[in-house]
Amino acid sequence: MLDQISKTAQINIDRLWNAIHELALIGPGVAGGCNRQTLTDDDAEVRRLFQSWCEAEGMSLTIDQMGNMFALRPGTDPDADPVFMGSHLDTQPTGGRYDGVLGVLSALEVVRVMNEQGIQTRHPVGIVNWTNEEGARFVPSMIGSGVFAGAYTLDYAHTRRDEQGKSLGEELRRIGWMGTEPVGSQPMRAYLEYHIEQGPILEAEQRDVGVVTDCQGFSWLEITLNGREAHTGSTPMNMRSNAALAMAQILQMVQDLAMQHQPGAVGSVGQVNFLPNSRNVLPGKVVFTVDVRSPDLAKLDMLHAKVEAGATRIATDLDVGISIEPVGRVNPVAFDPELVSIVRQSAKGLGVSHMDLVSGAGHDACWLARVVPSTMIMCPCVGGLSHNEAEEISVEWAEAGANVLLRATLAAAMTES
Repeated sequence: MLDQISKTAQINIDRLWNAIHELALIGPGVAGGCNRQTLTDDDAEVRRLFQSWCEAEGMSLTIDQMGNMFALRPGTDPDADPVFMGSHLDTQPTGGRYDGVLGVLSALEVVRVMNEQGIQTRHPVGIVNWTNEEGARFVPSMIGSGVFAGAYTLDYAHTRRDEQGKSLGEELRRIGWMGTEPVGSQPMRAYLEYHIEQGPILEAEQRDVGVVTDCQGFSWLEITLNGREAHTGSTPMNMRSNAALAMAQILQMVQDLAMQHQPGAVGSVGQVNFLPNSRNVLPGKVVFTVDVRSPDLAKLDMLHAKVEAGATRIATDLDVGISIEPVGRVNPVAFDPELVSIVRQSAKGLGVSHMDLVSGAGHDACWLARVVPSTMIMCPCVGGLSHNEAEEISVEWAEAGANVLLRATLAAAMTES
């Protein structure tokens, strides 16, 4: 039956592409991308537009206490758990048009095609928009799905604060998207997430679709260095407590550590704040984040421990105070083998070029995999560029992956529980 349906059920790529770029008009960036950070007024507006599109397709909408949005199309069995697709609609401050959005709107396009074709599934089919996936405004990232999966408590999530001191819970209420449903109460049979790769592998290998088998884990550390503010010209080099120098040496240590443990290790420093940040004052305080990742749990733990030990040693040698706070952690994830096989067979059945892939970035599916069978489908992006307004994908890539999502979702939603 699925093979017969797939011959006629195809994504309307023009409609999908137009929806993506219509959504990008809300919270536009300055260079063609988007700045639609979570729980801002722009986020509220894009949620309302997404809600209107879902309701136009006859879907019911529920919102939980994290603001996670669940749109549902009924199945023929009222007792069957839904198959959900989804991702996120928030962006980085200088984000692209496709990160997260491709997955949410491709899921909407799947439902639109099902409605047009009169396709009935045994299991309900749903779409979810997760709150604060990016973590650009509230740390940690992926917190909406993290609370859903039991990784964080609701109170912990609601009390996270942005740089202006505003809490996540307060901002949810302010923009009107604090729901009443208990987080984690939405039943799910399976979860599929379509997302841009955010890396260069698929494009380099000339494949249209990535079948994601695993997602590497990550550990984020926030390091605070306390030196002594002093004049840059009149303070002798041997009489300084230089927090900036300690930061620079830690950055080099993280780079060397990752290179020494190839393959399967990456290390980065992505955010640095100097105080007082004046050109002729040695900083008295430097706060920055270290991000280490690996698909291997033992290697991830080792990288984390070595960064802590190495940073402490460097700070001590330079007479600089140090504190280290873990601010984010996701262990490596192996996605559900049955769902991975469904995605792989869907790509094969459609004649779409594909390859198995390990995701280098964290995604909501990583938390969902703790509580429900989950997997991901990936779309190439030009040059592997993401978290950048110049992020780009091709229409052909978007169409190929969305059709795989359609076929895989139907396969999961038509089978017995």
